[in-house]
This record gives sequence, structure tokens and C-alpha cells, in this order.
Amino acid sequence: MITELVLYLSILGVLCWWALILLPWHPCRIREKLEVGIPENTKALLSDITVLIPARNEGPYIRHTINSVKAQGKGSCIIVIDDQSQDNTAQQAKLCGVRVISGIAPLPGWSGKLWALQQGLQEVRTPYTLLLDADIILTPGIICEIRQKAEVENFALISLMAEPPMKNFVERLLMPAFIFFFKLLYPFGLANKPTSRVAAAAGGCVLVETQALRTIGAFDSLHDALIDDCTLATHIKRTGLRTWIGLSHAARSHRGYHDLRQIWEMVARTAYTQLKYSVVLLVACTLIMVSMFWAAPLFFLLQPSPEIFWVSLSAWIAMFISYMPTLIYYKRSPLWIFALPIIGTLYLAMTWASALRYWGGERACWKDRHYESKTNN
Repeated sequence: MITELVLYLSILGVLCWWALILLPWHPCRIREKLEVGIPENTKALLSDITVLIPARNEGPYIRHTINSVKAQGKGSCIIVIDDQSQDNTAQQAKLCGVRVISGIAPLPGWSGKLWALQQGLQEVRTPYTLLLDADIILTPGIICEIRQKAEVENFALISLMAEPPMKNFVERLLMPAFIFFFKLLYPFGLANKPTSRVAAAAGGCVLVETQALRTIGAFDSLHDALIDDCTLATHIKRTGLRTWIGLSHAARSHRGYHDLRQIWEMVARTAYTQLKYSVVLLVACTLIMVSMFWAAPLFFLLQPSPEIFWVSLSAWIAMFISYMPTLIYYKRSPLWIFALPIIGTLYLAMTWASALRYWGGERACWKDRHYESKTNN
């Protein structure tokens, strides 16, 4: 009975892996990317862009982020919204010579980041607004590249999925897979297609037309969204405007995750939200991940036979083809593919942790702010 169940799960897992490869929008391939093509010493005029940086307890990072923006060119307006930080975030920002807004407490129902951005948006007078997280470093020239792409190809919103840190073992194990799973949940090929209902954005670096932002009601229209970047892209795309998301080495996170707990908290914050708080989707996700990461590749260990060997081998080949583009893009060893069963298990555990927290009354917790779930309202 158990052997038959594992066999069915193995077949399901193999089918899922090969489906990822054969889907017409190719979610595993790295085709949507934007790098710096302008020489780094170029000093472009950026007076048509206002950079909004919401910051809460970002003292160790904020100056590096601001300096990377200032190195992009001349004339841009940089506004840091200090979201009631308890450290020296505001002082560090002021030392960089940029405008700092002292944010007030979020209104009921608002997420902290979106409330901070709403306060900053009131000061924007430029055609473009760049939403930038306080822990993102930009390579000189990338803002010009983003703006040029928006103007030439008529995009109302462009976002870059920042390169995650990969300095220690935990980061190398989990962060490339984080990008891989994000692209499976939000296929870039579909998100960038005007006729598709899929919309996606990466909140670390988003250039958006200010008028488009105000047309959708600015941040008030998504004030309680925890996955605010994808929600913003969805709202803009619904108006008929074009959006684009891609990977980039020119936007990098420099926060760093020193242990598993930090990555766990980051993922668990929104994992169940990704599943729309649906028990059905959670169970389906569990079955699919168990079949893909355990049953299909490892069934041969439980039931060694020539037939099962070919099932498992087919799964490993598909895993290799699927994950290799991500590893190549981030210059990681192909040997990390053999860690996928462990990686998948950890991400599934994070998803269940997110669900358990939601059922316990906590929708999310971030930067010492707690958001109650609807079960607790």
C-alpha cells in the first residue's frame, strides 16, 4: 500500500518536473534580465526620477544604499522615509545629504512599508518614482538602463529581482532556490506578457510612472497587502498598462542572512499569503513538493528495481535541467542540485510554519510589527 502510494507520487513528481521544462512560457529559463550597458563613469541626468527609500531600523545599510543611488547620476531627488526607527537610521541618512521624512505610526489596516511610501509619495513631483529598499545596492548606470527600457518599450512599471547574498553556506543553499521558486510561482514570461493575467514585481527595486501610481489610488489601494510588490504590479496591469520584471546582477541585497532562522522568518512571513490562506492550496502544495523533491528522485532507495531506477533517473535529469539556469546565472556549482530534496523540505516547512502562525492569529510579523490574521479579527 505504501509502496504503491510512493509510486504514484513518484510519477506525479516526474510529470511535474518535466512539465516545468516543457511549459511554453519556460519558467525555469533565465531570459528576462537587465544588466548595466552604460559605462560606470557616466554621469546621467536623473532629474525626472524621485527615489523613495522606506527605512525602519536600517542604520547599518542605509548609507551604502544612498551612496549607490547618488553614484547613478545627477539631479535625482532622494527621499528617505524614516519609519519610526529605533536606531540611527535617520542620522545616517542625513549624513548623506538627502531629505529625510520622519514617518508617523501607520494607520489601522496599513502595512508599515506601504504607509511609509504613501507619506513619501506626497512629496513626489517627477514623472518617475523609484521604490528602493534600504538594503539594496545599485551598480552605477542601472537606473539609466531601467528608465531607458521603460521609455523605449513603454512600460509603466519595471522591477528588478535583486541578487541575494550568497556568502555563507545557508545563503548558498537557500537563496538561489528562493529565486527559482519565485519564478515558478510568478513566471516572468507570463508576468511580462500584456495579455496574461499573471503580474509580478520585486519590491526591492521598482521604477514606476508616478501618474500610473496615482491612477490606481497610489498605495491606499493596496494598503494592507503583505506581498505589496506583486499586488502593485497587478493593480497597474489591470489598468491596461505594461509591466516588466527581470533578474539583475546590478541590484544586490547587502543585508545578509547569518543563519537559517533569518531566512526562515523572511519566507514564513508571506509563504501562506502566497497560497491565499487556502488549506486546499496548502495541501496541494505539500503533495506536489513531496512528490517532486522526495518521492520522484529518491523512490529507488525504497524500492530498487530497473523500472523504478529509470523513474528516479528521469526525475534527477529534469531537476538538473530545471535548476541549472539559476545556478549558472548566479555562478553556483551544479552540485547544489543534489541538495534540492533538502532545500524543498526546508521551504515546505517554512510554508507550514507560516500557515500555523496564521491559524494562531498572526498574519505576519516584520520589523517588530505584528499583523493579525482574519481569524483573529
